[in-house]
Amino acid sequence: MAVQSQNTLLLLLLLFIKFATGSSDSDSELYWKCSNTFSCGANITGIGYPFRGSTDPEYCGHRSLVLSCDKRSNATTMEMTGLTYRVLEMEEGSQTLRIAREETMSSACPSVMANTTLDYSVFDYAASCMNYTFFYGCRFEEPGAVHMTRVSCAGDTGDAYVAPWVVPPMEVCGASVVVSGALMAVDKPLDATELGEALKHGFQIRWKMESQSCSECRASGGRCGYDLAANKTLCYCPHPPYVSNACAPSSPPISKGNTNTARTIGICIGGAVLAGIGLGWLAFHCKQKRKQMLSSKEVSSSSPSMKGLLSLPSSNHSNSIPSYPSPKSDFGRGSSYFGVQVFSCTELEEATNKFDPSRQLGDGGFGTVYYGLLSDGRVVAVKRLYENNFKRAEQFINEVEILARLRHQYLVILYGCTSRRSQELLLVYEYVANGTVADHLHGKRAKSGLLSLPIRMQIAVETADALSYLHRSDCIHRDVKTSNILLDNDFHVKVADFGLSRLFPSNVTHVSTAPQGTPGYVDPEYYQCYQLTEKSDVYSFGVVLIELISSLQAVDTNRHRQDINLSNMAVNKIQNHTLHELVDSSLGFHTNSSARRMVTLVSELAFRCLQQEKDMRPSMQQVLDALKGIQNEDSNAHKVEIVDLFMGDDAALLKGSTTPKSQDSLP
Repeated sequence: MAVQSQNTLLLLLLLFIKFATGSSDSDSELYWKCSNTFSCGANITGIGYPFRGSTDPEYCGHRSLVLSCDKRSNATTMEMTGLTYRVLEMEEGSQTLRIAREETMSSACPSVMANTTLDYSVFDYAASCMNYTFFYGCRFEEPGAVHMTRVSCAGDTGDAYVAPWVVPPMEVCGASVVVSGALMAVDKPLDATELGEALKHGFQIRWKMESQSCSECRASGGRCGYDLAANKTLCYCPHPPYVSNACAPSSPPISKGNTNTARTIGICIGGAVLAGIGLGWLAFHCKQKRKQMLSSKEVSSSSPSMKGLLSLPSSNHSNSIPSYPSPKSDFGRGSSYFGVQVFSCTELEEATNKFDPSRQLGDGGFGTVYYGLLSDGRVVAVKRLYENNFKRAEQFINEVEILARLRHQYLVILYGCTSRRSQELLLVYEYVANGTVADHLHGKRAKSGLLSLPIRMQIAVETADALSYLHRSDCIHRDVKTSNILLDNDFHVKVADFGLSRLFPSNVTHVSTAPQGTPGYVDPEYYQCYQLTEKSDVYSFGVVLIELISSLQAVDTNRHRQDINLSNMAVNKIQNHTLHELVDSSLGFHTNSSARRMVTLVSELAFRCLQQEKDMRPSMQQVLDALKGIQNEDSNAHKVEIVDLFMGDDAALLKGSTTPKSQDSLP
């Protein structure tokens, strides 16, 4: 036994020496192999961590910041989200890059049919930019007044129509590609040559990696590297310990030629320590074996009853082990998730009569809503998320988390949900009986004529109140539209559908994320530069206000191409002093002076909400205050004068100016 233990110990010692030699070789080389900087041409020189060259080891830089150099053209490129970008400028101090899609350096048309997108875990937009949308296979001959430019494209794609943000519906155009570039004025049709230059000029992005740890590493004499597994910066040192947060300042640097000597000394010391530990373990092992042999002899000489007692388990043993619930028990019936009740799928199937199609209340972008009756007598609406929606789990958790923490009289109440581990993801809301605002404006309930002007004003005020509360609670709805505004039997509002909503930290100016929402309601500045702010909801609400005074849909392909988007149509008519052509005739605009005043002031407020630049839009609280003032006929004198001018000589709203008033002029 002793010989076997000695052989085992010897084997362990040999393995340690082999491991220590290999590990030491690897660690010591980290410092030397990450000594290179990247240079390519005259503009991109001396670039170090977090970037690395394509020929450098992976651990020398971030996996998303790999630079390549074309020796023939001295052009620097990098790969991002499956596309190749030309790196035009780099400023390490501000951590900014100016980049352009590689294929647009030689052609105004993108050759790769993929949208420009950022990896937002690494990058953010650094300055003003513009997203240009190339539309292919469009079924109209002239781009018209929507500022679209026809561009001749080589290859099989055919000619493209390009717009800065106006999006023709896909029924008109077959395919589209979004390409980011420099910001251009859009008060006139785009020039194809200028468009090409804007794309070649590129756009600025910022890499978001923390730089302090690398600065500390360099100050201590180390070189920065990247831990792929832990996703963090490491410090490679020229002496032991080779990998640390910072190199020991008191240790003198060891030249590469003396590394082997230091390695040998380290191995000898480590081997001696291991040998000492091994000998101690061997002595202890032998002593324990002697005790076991003596104990075995004592047991064999004891009585049979004693042997039986030693072999039997304690009668109280099972009670001494605590009983832990199954991990799935938190999601059983009667439990809660984010503070809301968790229902079983079976219970909700029974409540909806197995999702009977006759009980379907609505069909949205993320799921179908059914009428349900719970066993406790509550009438509910059950949303069944689509199984083919790959983001359904994310939207499910997002909506539960947000609605569980928010309480407001004009927000829909979430009663509960199924477990996120369930086969079906179901959300259970209070039942709101009177349909949506969209239903009453231009849907199946539009002919009822129940939405009088005072009720529409009530809807506007209550919706603004709900959105203002969301913004105070650091939440952006991101899908404000009339089909997401429910009405009860007294026409009071319940804002619903928080699947796209985002919690918005109070210490940031925007959240960078790919544009999402419903066509016709999406903030154009958000669409251009992927920067979501509270003002994105304000823009969408401006479209809702126009819907309330016009009873028209946000997008309607049956209208003239200049008027397909209701927001464009409204801005044009307000600026051209033809508001009367926009307003629903049933509201008494032409026959009642009070209605004229109210509708005109609402249109002016909507005009401000629909400004292209977010800084020109009022806040949601200012919108709420303005609507309450209009509702209470608490308008100041100059606004009444504007109405009189409008009706008296058709001089029009915002007379003599196409520039909207500052938000500071809001009541």
